Amino acid sequence: MIYKIRVILDAEDDVFRDIEIEGNRTLEEFHNTITQSFGFLGNEMASFYTCDDEWNQEEEIALSDMGEGGADLRSMQETHIEDLLTKNTPKLIYVYDFLSMWTFFVELADIVEKEDGRAYPNILFSFGELPDSPPEKNFESDPMFDFDDTLDNYEDLDFDENWN
Repeated sequence: MIYKIRVILDAEDDVFRDIEIEGNRTLEEFHNTITQSFGFLGNEMASFYTCDDEWNQEEEIALSDMGEGGADLRSMQETHIEDLLTKNTPKLIYVYDFLSMWTFFVELADIVEKEDGRAYPNILFSFGELPDSPPEKNFESDPMFDFDDTLDNYEDLDFDENWN
């Protein structure tokens, strides 16, 4: 089956690509298609994340296993598109280059039969230009957490300040 997927840059201006790709392709192959369609070199780390209907990030599927201590991370090489994107779970988050944090919303538009004579993956539609730098992210901190208060009260912490 062919998955029609829209990949949208998390930015004020509309920048997206509509991609057709076979559902039995791996997320690594999908990652390569996304990077090429947006003009990235493809040499940076990246991850897909499952998410809920409100785009709240859940499980990570990493390009390469960077886990420590035997953490079980799913890898892009072992995960197929059809394993994650369904009509019931049509959304993923894709992050490319963890230093720049290019963030994309990935949404399944349709699942159709393969067309004879068409090569996949296929870029159906390309809209907008990638900006020179990634859009700024607004990472809100917990308004109830007072950093100044914690630094002033280090005596309450359980360690010996003369440890060396």
